[in-house]
Amino acid sequence: MAVDILLGLQWGDEGKGKIVDVLAPTYDMVARFQGGPNAGHTLEFEGTKHVLHQIPSGIFHPHIQNVIGNGVVLDPIVFQIEMQKLQDRGVDAAKNLFISKKAALILPSHKVLDRVSEEALGSGKIGSTLKGIGPTYQDKIGRVGLRVGDILAPDFKDRYNKLVDRHRKMVEFYGQTLEIAEQEQQFFAALEYLRTLKLADTEYLINEALQSGKRILAEGAQGSLLDIDFGTYPFVTSSTTMVAGACTGLGVAPKYIGEVYGIFKAYCTRVGSGPFPTELLNEEGEAIRQAGREFGSTTGRPRRCGWVDLPTLKYSIMLNGVTQLNMMKADVLTDFDTIKVCTHYRLPNGDITDQLPHSLEAGELEPVYEELPGWRVDLNKIDLVDELPEAFKNYLSFIESHLHAPITIVSVGPDRKSTLKREAEKV
Repeated sequence: MAVDILLGLQWGDEGKGKIVDVLAPTYDMVARFQGGPNAGHTLEFEGTKHVLHQIPSGIFHPHIQNVIGNGVVLDPIVFQIEMQKLQDRGVDAAKNLFISKKAALILPSHKVLDRVSEEALGSGKIGSTLKGIGPTYQDKIGRVGLRVGDILAPDFKDRYNKLVDRHRKMVEFYGQTLEIAEQEQQFFAALEYLRTLKLADTEYLINEALQSGKRILAEGAQGSLLDIDFGTYPFVTSSTTMVAGACTGLGVAPKYIGEVYGIFKAYCTRVGSGPFPTELLNEEGEAIRQAGREFGSTTGRPRRCGWVDLPTLKYSIMLNGVTQLNMMKADVLTDFDTIKVCTHYRLPNGDITDQLPHSLEAGELEPVYEELPGWRVDLNKIDLVDELPEAFKNYLSFIESHLHAPITIVSVGPDRKSTLKREAEKV
C-alpha cells in the first residue's frame, strides 16, 4: 500500500482539516508530519465547530490510528488543553493516538524567545504566531533541543535546565528577562500527562502498517508557499510543508508515496507579513473576508484576501507532484458578478510569465487577470455536482485547463456534508 498525502497549496488556511475529515473514513491511519500549535485545522459537522492544532484530523473516527510524527513540534501545555476539550466532547482521543518520541518539544522559554526576536525585527517582522515554533526548530537544527522521548530519561530535568539557561542568555541579549515560572508549572504538569499516553517509535508503526496493507493519509500543516525552502522567504514557517516533509517527518521512503491531494481556496488568503500579488485592499477584499469568515483559527487575526493566483498554484503543484485538486470555499464567491483569476505576472521589464520570480514583492510584478462571469447561486444549497450552475462549472474547467490537474472535490460550505465529489474531465 501507499501513503497518500494531503497538503495546502497556498499560504495555509486552505481547509485541510475538513478534507482530512471527509477522506478519513477510507483510511486506517492519519499522521501529522510537520508544524505545531501554529496550525489550526477546522472541522464542522453535526452543527459543531472543532479546531485542532496538534492532533491529527482523523481523531473523530474511532477506527483510525492517529499519529503525531517526528517532524512535528509539540507544545505539551497546548496539547493537554486540546486533549481535554476533545474529552469534554466525548472523544476518547488517547485511545488511538500515538506520539513520536522523536517529535521536538516546545518549552515555555521558546515562546518567550519567539516574542522577543519578533519584536526586535520591528516593521520587518515575519508575522510569527508567537507559539515558539521557530525557536524550537532552530534548537532542533542546532542539535540542542529536547524531544518527547527525553521526558522518559532520569536526567530530563537537568537537560531541561541546561537548555533554559541557554535561552535565558539569548533573551538577555535582547535586553529582556526570562520569566516563565507560572508557565513552567503548567509545562511539567502537562509532561506528567504526556507520559501516560502512547509514546512510540512511530516510524516503525507507520512502516509496519504499510507492510500489512493499511491505508495511510499524511496530513500537512500551513501551506506550500510557507515552505522553508520554496516559500516566500523569509516570510515562511520553519519546516518543510511539502511532500518531501512527509517523508522526513514520518520516516516514509519516497517510493511509498501515492496520491497527493492539493487543497486550495477558490480565492486566496494570507495571514501575517509577506508578499501577496493578488491581495485586494478594497471593498472586494473585505467582502471576501466577511463572507469567508477569514479570521485565523489559531490567532484570530484577520486574513488578507485576494483573487486566486494560478502561477503560485502551478508552482506548488509542480513541487509536490499533486495528483488531485480540492477546491475549498467556492460558496464565498457567490455574490460577485465577476470573478477574476490571475493567470500570469507582468514583470518590470514588460515580460509576461507564469513562473514565480525570486521575489513576489508588489512593485516587482503585476498580476495579469482574466475575468469570468460569477454564478450568483447559493452553492451551499446544492447537494449534487450536476446541479452546480454552468458559470461555476466553467470556472472549474478554466482553472483545471491552466493547472493541468483534476479538481475532484469541491467544498460549498463549512459542514462535512457540504462537500461534492466530482469526476473531473481529463486535462
